Amino acid sequence: METIIGVRFRTAGKIYHFSPGQLTIAKGQHVIVETARGMECGRVVTGPEEIEPAPDAQPLKVIQRIANAHDLQRVEDNRKHEKEARVICKKKIREHGLPMKLVSVEYTFDLNKIIFYFTADGRIDFRDLVKDLASVFRTRIELRQIGVRDEAKMMGGIGCCGRPLCCATFLGDFEPVSIRMAKEQNLSLNPTKISGICGRLMCCLKYESDCYCGQCPKQVKKIQPPQQGGRVVTVDGEGKVISLNQQRRTATILLDNSRTVVAAWEDVIEQEVEVESAEQKAPEVKREPREERRPPKRERTGSRRPREGREHGNRSGRNGSNGNGSNGNGSNGNGSNGSSEQAREHSSRSRRSRRPRENRSAERQSRPHNARRPRAPREKQESGQPKEQARQDAKS
Repeated sequence: METIIGVRFRTAGKIYHFSPGQLTIAKGQHVIVETARGMECGRVVTGPEEIEPAPDAQPLKVIQRIANAHDLQRVEDNRKHEKEARVICKKKIREHGLPMKLVSVEYTFDLNKIIFYFTADGRIDFRDLVKDLASVFRTRIELRQIGVRDEAKMMGGIGCCGRPLCCATFLGDFEPVSIRMAKEQNLSLNPTKISGICGRLMCCLKYESDCYCGQCPKQVKKIQPPQQGGRVVTVDGEGKVISLNQQRRTATILLDNSRTVVAAWEDVIEQEVEVESAEQKAPEVKREPREERRPPKRERTGSRRPREGREHGNRSGRNGSNGNGSNGNGSNGNGSNGSSEQAREHSSRSRRSRRPRENRSAERQSRPHNARRPRAPREKQESGQPKEQARQDAKS
């Protein structure tokens, strides 16, 4: 086991862990430690803790000493020098005409380095500015570009909720925040309402995001109701679910001993019923072959006349009936001649219709317009007599 303590160098900065060594250090004390930037003075925020070190972890740096009154006074003097350096740096930026905004100035504890924090829209060529600042302060100069969220963290302010900014009071690191978190919490997607003073999405959207996503450890799991008609197991025994009450979250169960009980969904466990395979349930049915089940074909005993002969007989019979009918009248010989001519025309039309369509179209196109057969007159009646002759017959 290894003893560690947490040290913070800013009000809401990142926590770094060190080894106390042989010193007895309590929470809230100021200590002097060695960092990558040199000697620094920080405040202990987490007391001594016993942890098991990782096998591949590097050894922690040991705290040099507990800060005394002289060290604290030196820190206060550095704060005054930082304000003076800020005024000088702003003046140099205006002289060089650089599009950058100075945010903060920080002195190291041993005065070996001065760090200037600034914001800008793009890359800035500040090599001439560094030379001028080095000639003025006679020490190492470092210019570090930061983002708008880091700017709000350093400068501080009051949020839209009326409280100091979270990033400037207790947040150590920035966690990623997305617009999806606002959608899940059913918030207005108006940028002015979900953005902080830095212009980015508010950090507090992350606080309750896990509860809305269903990952909250304190969230009670949703209990699914049993299926109506299914088999369940209760304290009183096994039974079948008759009905469900969604408002009271209860189920009415008919037990195997003909009792009816009402139990909550939490007190009911669904019973797994083993379903037999369909092959075991269904009996085997012997099916006859398809050929045997097909009914036998009927034998046709009667002989049918060929189609051509049948049509020819019908046409001849029709002609003969027309001729007889016309002779039977006996009153007008013209009527018999008209009916016979109509029958001949009908037979000729039927013969033409039996020709192939292609041949007919070719014959129609090759035949001149004047040589076409004239159509029958429209004045003929069904009996084949003209109207004038029919009127004369009626008068006579």
